[in-house]
Amino acid sequence: MPLHSLRSWLSIERNQTGHGEKWISALGALLGILAVYQLTHWCFPHGFRGNAGGAILLASMGASAVLVFAVPHGALSQPWPVLAGHLFSAFIGVTCQMLAPDHAWTGAVAVGLAVGAMHYLRCIHPPGGATALAAVIGGSDVHALGYQYLLTPVAINVAAILLAAVAFNACFAWRRYPVHLHRRQPRAAAVVPLQRRVDLTQEDFHAAIGQLNSFVDITDENLTELLELAKQHAERDTLHPATITPGRYYSNGRLGRAWSVRRIAVTPALDGPSSDRLVYAVVAGDGIGSIGHASAAELRQWARFEVAPDDGGRWSKTRED
Repeated sequence: MPLHSLRSWLSIERNQTGHGEKWISALGALLGILAVYQLTHWCFPHGFRGNAGGAILLASMGASAVLVFAVPHGALSQPWPVLAGHLFSAFIGVTCQMLAPDHAWTGAVAVGLAVGAMHYLRCIHPPGGATALAAVIGGSDVHALGYQYLLTPVAINVAAILLAAVAFNACFAWRRYPVHLHRRQPRAAAVVPLQRRVDLTQEDFHAAIGQLNSFVDITDENLTELLELAKQHAERDTLHPATITPGRYYSNGRLGRAWSVRRIAVTPALDGPSSDRLVYAVVAGDGIGSIGHASAAELRQWARFEVAPDDGGRWSKTRED
């Protein structure tokens, strides 16, 4: 199986996040978990219900730390999903354990109900499933807590991770948390549209997301803002390249599955004059891995602009000289 096909099947996305951002996320997660432990231990220095081992630290907080520090603007990372996702899941897990203790399927039922509840309550937070499961498989110390499990350790842990996320992300202007604070930051002046035949609206996105019928880990506001910035970027460039140069890459500029990038070969096609037919290879997007040939005029009509791969494996427009 070709490497690009394997990457598609495994859904390995190209990551264009800078090295600095990666290390900031890692440092935030480290400090966040330290904050959770310290606050919980400070509130309950002797543990819970005679647990002399110290304060309980939920393993699911590690997953929450990944979201609030590595994806601070994601829909799954916002305060309501973090708070309600853990608390409602904890309630469901404790209830399931009380009603059906010592059954192999109790944990599965708890996780399933927690997922359904998070959907309906608009608080999907993947670590909540682990919180529900921990209430069932956590052992006698956790079972002895009963509904106190919601307060200690869940609520204390959640409060600590949220406070740490707000404080840490506030140090960096581009990653305010929660995302509402990020949207309130001053924006650069918008590009004046040259002429738009069709202008997508917020309502169009709401309708499209409804048709998709699948949870998307990005807020509607961020999605529409992203599209608006992309449209402004597109309006700065010409519609088609002036020439097609062998050895370079060109994109059709389309969205989603129809997007494609072709590399024009230096060697001309064998079944036509070298000045008329050019060989190209599809190197990204629709038809990746395929080979074809077309005239320079046909390729100009197909192409929207020249592109080049960056260090992160993404494709960016190449400015004309």
